[in-house]
Amino acid sequence: MPRNVEIKARVHDFETLRQRAAALADGPAEIIEQLDTFYLTPRGRLKLRVLAPDRCELIQYARSDDSAAKTSTYDIVRSDDPASFSRILESALPIRGVVTKRRHLYLIGPTRIHLDEVEGLGTFMELEVVLSQGQTAQYGAEIADDLMHKLGIEADALISGAYIDLLEQGI
Repeated sequence: MPRNVEIKARVHDFETLRQRAAALADGPAEIIEQLDTFYLTPRGRLKLRVLAPDRCELIQYARSDDSAAKTSTYDIVRSDDPASFSRILESALPIRGVVTKRRHLYLIGPTRIHLDEVEGLGTFMELEVVLSQGQTAQYGAEIADDLMHKLGIEADALISGAYIDLLEQGI
């Protein structure tokens, strides 16, 4: 199962962070509009991410809800039929909630930097260090910590959980 090490932080100066990420990135940002519908499941999290009327991803993932760097395991299935995926999922599972966001995606080596504008929550940054076979979580955490420093992210800005958790908590 694929793994990454990730952190999430609240962002107060989105434009400054965007400029820093752009300066470090391997290329320009990809801007992605995302509609994530989360479903209630007995383990981990399950969401249907709609990227376009003809493009979606079903994503199952599990990770701890610590604010520090944490390992996440995940599976992704891509489809060109979001309506069918949604219909099937909604017939089998209760909807937990919906997260709407605009994502600026930057790539730096094995790391994905997400600068997110989340409807109802504000602005955030996620770092996802994708781990290859044999790479340790400690290796990923060291990369994440280095990038946090280069991006000017302070430890007190780190948050735990997923956007859906924050929406449920009204934070």
